[in-house]
Amino acid sequence: MQLVVGRVGKPHGIRGEVTVEVRTDEPEARFAPGAVLSTEPGAVPPPAPADGPGVPFRVPAKLTIEQARFHQGRLLVAFDGILDRNTAEALRGTLLVVDSADVEPPEDPEEFHDHQLVGLAVVTPAGEHLGEVARIDHAPSSDLLVLRRPEGRTALIPFVRAIVPEVDLAGGRVIVDPPAGLLDL
Repeated sequence: MQLVVGRVGKPHGIRGEVTVEVRTDEPEARFAPGAVLSTEPGAVPPPAPADGPGVPFRVPAKLTIEQARFHQGRLLVAFDGILDRNTAEALRGTLLVVDSADVEPPEDPEEFHDHQLVGLAVVTPAGEHLGEVARIDHAPSSDLLVLRRPEGRTALIPFVRAIVPEVDLAGGRVIVDPPAGLLDL
């Protein structure tokens, strides 16, 4: 499974640097010089001439980090072989991904990666099946489990210990004790 760690934004300057919208908890590790990131095949930015007149630039399958730094709260990245603003512009919108097999599991037993939770069954403490985890939304106040209900609706469940007392990865389930009315919203 491919995990998105960033999205390329606009170019910065004239030497090929780009802004990156960080989507990982470990930007220093993911965007370290020499790190190789795959590009999301579905993310195809508009072609822009870069190699010469009439030769469109194609986003490579992999990009190597040459340099990364934070500037005014934004991550700026220089990729190997991206040497000018026009080529950097062609990368805009490209998703940067890593394989989930290459991601170390968290050391804290109470911490989970999104891909570990997606697809798990959601049950009450009494064992009633409520649905399955469709995705995780990262809201400012807390993370939300997006629950796909059996009837096709979705429900948002705050991922806090008071409502989600247990995550059983080995058993393939998340135990949820929702307050009355939470799943009716």
